[in-house]
Amino acid sequence: ELVLLVVLVELLVVEVVVVLDVVVVELVLLLLVVLLVELVLLVVLVELLVLVVVVVLVVVVVELVLLVLEVLLVELVLLVVVDVVVELVLLVVVLDVLLVELVLLVVLIELLVLVV
Repeated sequence: ELVLLVVLVELLVVEVVVVLDVVVVELVLLLLVVLLVELVLLVVLVELLVLVVVVVLVVVVVELVLLVLEVLLVELVLLVVVDVVVELVLLVVVLDVLLVELVLLVVLIELLVLVV
């Protein structure tokens, strides 16, 4: 009877060890799953960070393009102003030439009057 009791106790100890081994294996597997989930979350976070950086870079490029367009618009306005000023100067020159021709015409008429 004592031997049977010892065998039963040994069986109980073996069963407890097996159950503990199973629990440890399940805990290790659970830890691996948690680590895998954390790794996936980290990858998603890095992808989101890359996306944010790309969006910021696109915004910066768009701002730079808009700035270049503003500078080009200012240059175009300045060119138009310069063109208008040049046209006005040419008009003044043409009017001066007409005035000189009028003066010459008056002188010619006076000469004709003197000759006649």
